[in-house]
Amino acid sequence: MRYIEHDIVVKRMNGRNVVNKLFKSIFLLATLSALLALVILLYQIVSQGASHLSIDFLTNFASRFPAEAGIKAALVGSIWLMLVVAPTSIILGVGSAIYLEEYAGKNRITTFIQMNISNLAGVPSVVFGLLGLTIFVRALALGNSILAAGFTMSLLILPVIIVASQEAIRSVPGELRDASYGMGATKWQTIVRIILPAAIPGILTGSILALSRAIGETAPLIVVGVPVIIQFLPEGVMDTFTALPMQIYDWSSRPQQEFQQVAAAGIIVLMSVLLLMNSVAVFIRNKFEKRY
Repeated sequence: MRYIEHDIVVKRMNGRNVVNKLFKSIFLLATLSALLALVILLYQIVSQGASHLSIDFLTNFASRFPAEAGIKAALVGSIWLMLVVAPTSIILGVGSAIYLEEYAGKNRITTFIQMNISNLAGVPSVVFGLLGLTIFVRALALGNSILAAGFTMSLLILPVIIVASQEAIRSVPGELRDASYGMGATKWQTIVRIILPAAIPGILTGSILALSRAIGETAPLIVVGVPVIIQFLPEGVMDTFTALPMQIYDWSSRPQQEFQQVAAAGIIVLMSVLLLMNSVAVFIRNKFEKRY
């Protein structure tokens, strides 16, 4: 009888090992497929656009001649756009997360609000473009300015930052809060000196992903009415501008093969800006991870 039970246990263990190896192989294949697609995409972009990368490409305005086309106006416009989007979305997003997690009561109203915030994170970007067109461009008469586009992009990424910030604040150990209260600190002092520093790594992770999405979106800018080509640099947030996604979209939609290569060079510049932004945020995140 014992031998029979032993055989049954062995068969079950062997079956579980087979299933484990099967799923391990499936996950490994999925990872390798994603990496292969990424490598092919990067190789194609770099091989097409590397020859057009130069100082002139960064300092020239757009042109109808591929050899003279540059990305100066779009690059400066994207930087202006991020100067509006980053502080607006991060301040509103983190502030909303602090209120929902630390101050708002746990009732049906807050549950309804949080459910809708999570749903807004999956709304197509063109819907936010229509919202920005209605509110900022027409109702507030901001036109197709940097401010209007920046507020529209802030609405687009705000749900992502709120949800990520809530999760980061929620993950702070309760012992830190209790110790702060036990030392006589007020709720606001606890939030500023204990909770936020400990939650910054998670908050920055969500903000990095959100800002990366904002700098690469095209649909809201098209709906808001951002022009494709301009021959001047903006001097303030109320000026008209163009952005890297708009310029790349215009080049890639042209039939000439030379413009396809110029578009690839623009993508390399856009990816470089993203890597720079992410590097700064990762440095700050790692700095706070060492403290908490």
